[in-house]
Amino acid sequence: MAEQKTAQDTWKQMAGAASVQFIEDGMLIGLGTGSTAAHMVRALAERMKQGLRIAGAVPSSDATHELASSLGIPLTDLDTHPALDLYIDGADEVDPQLNLLKGAGGALVREKVVASAARRFIVIVDINKLVERLVTRFPVPVEVVPFAVTPVRKRLESLGAIVTVRKVAEKPFITDNHNMILDCAFPQGVNDPHALNEQMIHIIGVVGTGLFLNMAERVIVGGPNGVHTLTR
Repeated sequence: MAEQKTAQDTWKQMAGAASVQFIEDGMLIGLGTGSTAAHMVRALAERMKQGLRIAGAVPSSDATHELASSLGIPLTDLDTHPALDLYIDGADEVDPQLNLLKGAGGALVREKVVASAARRFIVIVDINKLVERLVTRFPVPVEVVPFAVTPVRKRLESLGAIVTVRKVAEKPFITDNHNMILDCAFPQGVNDPHALNEQMIHIIGVVGTGLFLNMAERVIVGGPNGVHTLTR
């Protein structure tokens, strides 16, 4: 297990390093959240040491803000720069159409906001994240206003989801937006993620879902045979 984890981390690092080659001088970029994105942020810092100059970077979470700041990456925000050239982030699952499931780290809404502000969205994953059908390994995270958790939960259960409140150390997990997350499992996976997402986002009290559909331009995959790229 330890050897597999080490190999997987190496694959993530490979994907992260490959992705920063798409960053050009003067770009405004968005920085994703999670273990694979953290490798990308570190690789970006190394490229900047070699002379790359970017106009600014928008982090998609407090954790990424802290990491990027510690590495000397110039940060900005969407108020100052509401349109970005490129967003790079990881994913928990990627299907053959390059639809994504994201949000295991809890930053799904900010990630989707930054991705939507970018002209291009590149995804970085290790090979284990490729699936034939979304929601086979991870539940769909749904960010919810705390006041609405119980009625939203009942509505999600009516869609066939097995719903659990995400917790850390026995306490509800609170997002950077001060909301809660309901994790929605579908044991057989999801045949039509577009229809499910439409149903979920129209529930009053839902802020956003971890289904990122028709958003990724390309997916850079690290694995035992090196790095390869999937495009839509």
